[in-house]
Amino acid sequence: MEHGTFRVRIGLLLAGCVLPLVAESSSWLAVQTARADAAGDPILGRQIADFSLRDFRGKLHALSDYRDRQVVIVYFMGTECPLAKIYGPRVREIASGFTAADVTVLAVNSNAQDSLSELASFARLHELEYPILKDLNHKVADLFGASRTPQVFVLDRLRKIRYYGRIDAQFTFGSGVGLAQPQEQRQDLVLAVRQLLGGEPVAVPVTEARGCLIGRAREPQPDSPVTYSRQISRLIQRRCLECHRRGQIAPFAMTEYEEVSGWGEMIAEVVREQRMPPWHANPEHGKFANENRLSEAEKQLIYTWVENGCPRGDPADLPATREFPEDWSLPRNPDLVVALPQVEKIKPVGVENYRYIEVDPGFKEDKWISLAECKPGNRAVVHHIVVYVRPPRQTTDARRRRSANRRGLVFLAGFAPGTRPLTPPEGWAHKVAAGSRFVFQMHYTPIGTAQSDRSSIGLVFADKATITHRVVTTAAANHRFEIPRREANHRVVARKTFRRDTFVFSLFPHMHMRGKSFRYVLIYPGSEKKWEVLLDVPRFDFNWQNAYVLAQPKLIPKGSVLHCTAYFDNSSENLANPDPEQTVRWGDQTWEEMMIGYVHTGIPIAPGEFHHDPGKPPAPDAGE
Repeated sequence: MEHGTFRVRIGLLLAGCVLPLVAESSSWLAVQTARADAAGDPILGRQIADFSLRDFRGKLHALSDYRDRQVVIVYFMGTECPLAKIYGPRVREIASGFTAADVTVLAVNSNAQDSLSELASFARLHELEYPILKDLNHKVADLFGASRTPQVFVLDRLRKIRYYGRIDAQFTFGSGVGLAQPQEQRQDLVLAVRQLLGGEPVAVPVTEARGCLIGRAREPQPDSPVTYSRQISRLIQRRCLECHRRGQIAPFAMTEYEEVSGWGEMIAEVVREQRMPPWHANPEHGKFANENRLSEAEKQLIYTWVENGCPRGDPADLPATREFPEDWSLPRNPDLVVALPQVEKIKPVGVENYRYIEVDPGFKEDKWISLAECKPGNRAVVHHIVVYVRPPRQTTDARRRRSANRRGLVFLAGFAPGTRPLTPPEGWAHKVAAGSRFVFQMHYTPIGTAQSDRSSIGLVFADKATITHRVVTTAAANHRFEIPRREANHRVVARKTFRRDTFVFSLFPHMHMRGKSFRYVLIYPGSEKKWEVLLDVPRFDFNWQNAYVLAQPKLIPKGSVLHCTAYFDNSSENLANPDPEQTVRWGDQTWEEMMIGYVHTGIPIAPGEFHHDPGKPPAPDAGE
């Protein structure tokens, strides 16, 4: 199972010190069009006056210090923007591919929310050697006309801007976060520098920089009806802090005013574009216990606050601090933590295949697990975790065990950006037989530097006497589809027939980067063929893998058929599409596809007890 994240953890597909160039796919007409579009650009050709900034160590750097360089790359960066995290090491690799006497890189941080200590930590983590300069009051960003991170400006010998925009086209930043494409894409920055060094005009001098808005400090309006202390802090506690706090999956914390105000304009943008909060169910169908949707009134509070300069207000109006478990999202600390048997090493670049790591939890008797949470040891590189249970086997045939390594596994728990620990109804739990082993499916994504990880799973046990239903995860899936190249609206369907009355409490649609929409429709048995939409996701977002927990578990009568319908966009209009020229089939990696409609169900402990109590919902029996 492949998942995505708001915190970008994507492998850099570098080979050696210099990124290999792909033959430019732009035709002569496209190049001429780009030049014509740039002709009236207010930034292109601007001559940059000398400026000086201090780096995070306090050393002063001036643009004029590099007067002997033919080309200066000015790279606007951030420490927490997902794409900026990826491109910090990439810019280092690009710079190393040119002679230091010809080209220099100056990184500039203009974010009000990024401190000097954060810049120092970022530089150490990614082993960056180029200067990282702090632009207080965003004066240099204004001088260049910089708006986002990451964004680069290429200056010629006269210090005129000859190229600005993205670093390359491999990563996108659309409905969610950046996504890696498996093949090399147009290396815009490298091409621009090479053309300037060769005495040629830059063929494509302007590209769109996709990333995070620079956090500019603004003058707050003192009479604003909306302040951080009165309204915004409370809204954030309700809607954001599950993810946006230290050690959680979001790329930055939202626990302090200074941090939140620096991200103010970006917060307004992602709310306006419905990228945040990450909830994608159509409100016309189904009621969900974990719905995280902003009301129109809440959205307007955010817009008003940002328009008025993100005022702090009176700190006396702040709410009490919301408390969370320090290490786990579970309501209490786990009874048992099972970790990977050893530290896993992750290479700095390239693609990491899935790792299947078997662990013995040491169960000498049957265990009932009411709650389970997968915990990444290194969130920077853990793309997803799925923990399966391998039931005890009688055979000692090693060859047979190897051939069945991925068969017969039972889903227990998973982690991916956006996924919270699954919380079944009271009295429902997973049964793990004595002698079972856990199989960790680990997917790592390199970040440009060598990393290590030792992830784990935390378990909360239940007393067997309190258990009424055994939790089982099943699915409607299609493994045999083919998505044609350039096809923008390809339909794939899967069906599942319920052989017994079944109680369903959660739905989890899963696709990859070409996923467009997903719908669960239940057709009830009988001649009337009545049907109901259980879940409709009109705009699937690969980066946030949501489970949709029903407000009340639903009885699915025996003989009902679940129809899952998915649509895929394999066209160039899909900004996350790795390659619209490829026919796409089932596969593990993000540039391949999956079509799975997971269903979390409950099976009664004693099937003979299945009956209807008018005061309670009927207990279920198993599906397929």
